[in-house]
Formats: sequence, structure tokens, C-alpha cells
Amino acid sequence: MSPIRTLIMGAAGRDFHNFNVFFRGNKSYEVVAFTATQIPDIEGRLYPAVLAGDLYPAGIPIFDERDLLDLIRKYNVEQVVFAYSDVPHEVVMHKASAVIAAGPDFVLMGYASTAIKSTKPVVSVCAVRTGSGKSQTSRRVAKILIEMGYRVAAIRHPMPYGDLAKQAVQRYAEYSDLDKYKCTIEEREEYEPHIDNGVIIYAGVDYEAILRQAEQEADIILWDGGNNDISFYKSDLSIVVADPHRAGHEVKYHPGEASARMADVFVINKVDTANPENVITVRENLYAINPSATVIEAASPLSVKDPSAIRGKRVLVIEDGPTLTHGEMAYGAGFVAARRFGAGEIVDPRPYAVGSIDATYKKYPRTGTILPAMGYGDEMIRDLEATINRMDVDLVISATPIDLTRIIRVNKPMQRVGYELQEIGRPNLEDILKAKFGK
Repeated sequence: MSPIRTLIMGAAGRDFHNFNVFFRGNKSYEVVAFTATQIPDIEGRLYPAVLAGDLYPAGIPIFDERDLLDLIRKYNVEQVVFAYSDVPHEVVMHKASAVIAAGPDFVLMGYASTAIKSTKPVVSVCAVRTGSGKSQTSRRVAKILIEMGYRVAAIRHPMPYGDLAKQAVQRYAEYSDLDKYKCTIEEREEYEPHIDNGVIIYAGVDYEAILRQAEQEADIILWDGGNNDISFYKSDLSIVVADPHRAGHEVKYHPGEASARMADVFVINKVDTANPENVITVRENLYAINPSATVIEAASPLSVKDPSAIRGKRVLVIEDGPTLTHGEMAYGAGFVAARRFGAGEIVDPRPYAVGSIDATYKKYPRTGTILPAMGYGDEMIRDLEATINRMDVDLVISATPIDLTRIIRVNKPMQRVGYELQEIGRPNLEDILKAKFGK
């Protein structure tokens, strides 16, 4: 039989992983193309031959998802694999309908065929939506495990926006590693806080090779998930974070609902700033699909260096980009801090937006009066810097997890917003981790 001609729909993450663990070297399939969406400027590249394997000596082309139906016809595609995250169920099925009507099968790959088994215990931290609070939960888990005497390696969900061959396996232990790998703002937001806490981070493209290297220097692997994707590794303890600011989304988005159904532990985050009725809604929805999971409620208390300097000021609020864009949040910790500490006015950045930042507002109009810290490449970072410096404000409040002044020059005072996970009541994460991995 001829190999099944396959196209993989992705966003430079789950798509490459599914290819690596299932399709690479599999003569029953011929992957003719990837499509890309969500992330700017990742189409028009090749998945390189060095990663694609012997069956693909010329590599595999990556196209814009907008060309999907044309590509199906051009390559005589028989099967389309959907492989990216944080998408409403209804949107997934609209895409499925378009594919099915064009002729091919529409496929969603499951946990059994895509999760890799580690030789070490794995704790996974995933979420029902982008921006729920995975990062601070992962940091909390790493801290507890280190205090228990374990060596921990965090492996972060992929963000390979540069040279894929050079990014196959990346190890981050010092700030200089961020420059070595020419990290985007989005990558720095995830890696820098772990480095601050003395935790080694791995990331890249080939997640079996990454895992095997991380296993050499860790007792426990911490999967630090991205968006609302399921874990790339078979988990010994699955922690899933939910966000009551978006109550109901835990059962309306793919693959977040799948993550929730596999969870051993739920962390309902941000209960200190959410409507109590929304917290109850999230609890009830999670119980309905996974009644055996343990539920922890948690807060992410905010801190700034000088609250009095915010009162009465005209401020620009910056939040991390993915939370505002495909996470669909209209605000985040920076907005909450500005209101809590008495800012006189939150100034709308849209009239000042430059280039790619202006394009981001047009693509994601819900973002509104908050500036997303978009920085998927040098041009976008320059546009972000120019947008900030054009604004007529007294103060910048930055809630992105990194120190932006390390990579851009800001011509006005800036205060960073800190937030760490704080569990409420018992059991807490320490109780659960000690019960599972106690020596």
C-alpha cells in the first residue's frame, strides 16, 4: 500500500512533537506539509531534514494555515492531523468540517500515541487555558521538590521560533544561555523565573532527545506545559490549573478539557481576585468530568516595589503576550495591580502602537487598553520598545515575568508586578508531593 499522504496543522510545537514521536521513520505515512497559525512569521520555513529523518531528505515545508484547502488539493492529502492548542471546541469542529468536505480524514492524536515514557518520575503541570497560572504553579512544585532533596529538571513546552536544527535540544541554566539561543520575549518569560530559582530548564524541538539528556542530571522531571496542551510525557502526577476568571472555559477548549480529564490534582487559581460564583462554577464543571481529582484553591497575590508611586499616576500596563492574544484575556496581573494600588488612569496604548504591535491589536481586538509584551522576533521587540517610548505616561507597570529592561530601553519609570502561587487550606501541593514522592 502507498503511504497515507498527511498534512499536520500546527503552531511550531505540538505538531513537530507528534511528527517526531509517531510519523518520523514511519513508512506507512508521508507527511507532505505542516501548516502554521497563532504565532507570527513561523510559516515559510522548512522542518529540516536533520530533524525530519531519512524519509525526508529535503525536509518538510511549512505553510500558512490560510492555504489549507489549496494545500489539500495540491498535495492530494488523505489525512489532516490537528495539532495545536487553546482552541474552542466549536472552532476545532469548523476546521474539521472544512477538511472533511475537502475529502481527507480529520485526526486528533491521543495521549497514548504521543506521550513519551521517562526513566524518571514525571510531574506535569498543564492548564485549561493559556494564562491560568501554570508558570507560578511549576515554580512552586519545583521549589517543594528541591526542598525535599530532589534534583529537578524542568522541561518546557516548545517555542522554536528560530533555526529549528539549532534548537533541537536547549539547556538553560544561566542568563547568558538566553542570549546564546537568541530567545524571544515569550521564551524568556518562561525560562528566566526558573533560572532565578536555580532550576535548570530544557526546551527545543526533539522532546525525546531532550528528555534523555535531562534524565542524566535529574531525579524528577517537571513538565512545564504550554497553552492548554496535554503533557508530552507520561505523568506520574498530573497537575492541571484552572482559571475562574474564565469560568466555563475548562470544558469548552481543546485540548484543555482533555488535560482536565486526565488530572490527578486541580489547582483553581486566582480565587482572591475572581467572583466566588465563578469559582463554584469551575469546581462543579471539573467535578462533572473528573470527580476523583483532588482540588486545591490558590491565590496569586500581587506585589510591587513601591505601591505609593502608582497612586494617582497615568500608567501604561504591560501583560505577557500569549495570555492576551490566544489566551483571550482582556487583562492580567498588571491591570489588577494598577487598579489595586490606585493608578489615576490606565492609558490606552493603541493610538501609539507601532508596526507589528498595531497589527496584533487588529488581530486580537479584545486586548483593549493593555499592551501585550509581544516579542517573537527582533522586529517585534523593536516595535514594542518604540510603542512604550512613544506613550505619554508617568509610569509603566509591567506584569510580564521578565525584566524587560534587559532587552529594551524604556524612557520612563517602570515597576514590575510579582506574583507567586499561594495555596489556600489543605491539602496543598506540598502535602500531595510528599505523599507521592516522600523519601
